[in-house]
Amino acid sequence: MPTTYSTKQGQTVDLVCLDHYGRTADVTETVFAANPGLADLGPVLPIGTLISLPDIETKTTAAKLVSLWD
Repeated sequence: MPTTYSTKQGQTVDLVCLDHYGRTADVTETVFAANPGLADLGPVLPIGTLISLPDIETKTTAAKLVSLWD
């Protein structure tokens, strides 16, 4: 079930995706597709714009730590 997100001051669609999904890669275009006319609002969205955020599988990647002294 999609989530409805209300934008905060100065947010762009990329920042909304980062806030909600934890990433922007492979999700920003999906959010634009789920919200016709969203791009017409400009790069910085008006405060309180309601955006439908579709259910997208969240990817978790574990970073491999490298020691300089191994």
